[in-house]
Amino acid sequence: MMAIAKVYFIVFGLLTLAGGIIGYVKAGSMPSLVAGGISGILLLVGALMMASYARPVLAGLALISLVLAIRFVPAFASTGKIMPAGIMAVLSVVGLALAGFALFGPAK
Repeated sequence: MMAIAKVYFIVFGLLTLAGGIIGYVKAGSMPSLVAGGISGILLLVGALMMASYARPVLAGLALISLVLAIRFVPAFASTGKIMPAGIMAVLSVVGLALAGFALFGPAK
């Protein structure tokens, strides 16, 4: 399960980072660049640190996923737009569920 979580959070981090850059390039949104950059880098660093500090890192990744879900799930519910709110809402909820399952799910 840890290997799956690691790959997922690397992909999630890359997509979040790319989304922040795209938001800045397309709309000139500095908040998108900063938020996408910080959260994307934190997701990537966390994924890469999972081998050494799995439980604390998974808790941090769950927290980042929760914060992103709090931001994007209501935005998607109100706008119905797939880009970026829908994709980020799904990625965040899946990340939260995956981190929770890796932390509290059945052992190997």
